[in-house]
Amino acid sequence: MAEHGAPHGTVVAAIRQTGGRGRQGRRWDSLAGNLHASFVLRPAPPAARAPELGFAAALGVAETLERYLPESVRPGLKWPNDVLVAGGKIAGILVERSAEPGGTSWVVLGIGVNLAAAPTDLPYPAQALAAFVAAPTPADVLSLLAADLERWLVRWEREGFAPIAAAWSARGPSLGERLCVQIGAEFVEGTNAGLGPGGELLLDTPEGRRTIIVGEVLNAGNVGAPQRALPKLPTEIGGPPGPEPTRYGDWQFKGRVTDF
Repeated sequence: MAEHGAPHGTVVAAIRQTGGRGRQGRRWDSLAGNLHASFVLRPAPPAARAPELGFAAALGVAETLERYLPESVRPGLKWPNDVLVAGGKIAGILVERSAEPGGTSWVVLGIGVNLAAAPTDLPYPAQALAAFVAAPTPADVLSLLAADLERWLVRWEREGFAPIAAAWSARGPSLGERLCVQIGAEFVEGTNAGLGPGGELLLDTPEGRRTIIVGEVLNAGNVGAPQRALPKLPTEIGGPPGPEPTRYGDWQFKGRVTDF
């Protein structure tokens, strides 16, 4: 739809997908009762900043899930765009953008959340919200997610990536935690040194610090397990508004959300 001119704020949700995919072209199982939604953003940011949107989206998903989960279970984040609960992946985010001669004109945030069921034929643990509470309907979750996502995207637009990185890091692996990252056929081990200015993963290895742009973290440690209390972070949008009204909000739902 984005390729055919769908306006900014368009939201498309599916009861079930037959061709769902995740990062690096991986298959994403789209089971009935789960949430599968895409959000169109226009105009797109510069290509170098587009990956930052995935971190903002992950925060929105984590906050939405937190509204349903018991207080003892806190959603965690795995670099770059996975949401984990109790050590298992419960949601994934795919950031896609146009690649045109004149630059990037749109970004689509594809978000899949396991609500009613989790796939079992994966090489990593998966979780579903139904393991902790009665599964809400995708329509109810989508309404909350749209508001949570908008808040983080507006904050990113007005304040930049720094507050997004700080909030993401509060839910991600601890500084100094040992991580193993697969980059193609290479496996890199080291300790977490945080995020770079554009969301890169910084890893301290015996050979020195590595800045990882693309890769797969193979061990999630305690991320997404019942964990340390998160530090209090400001939730209000800070700083003066920009010269133009914010762009990243005002979702336009395509179809009736009651159709789920």
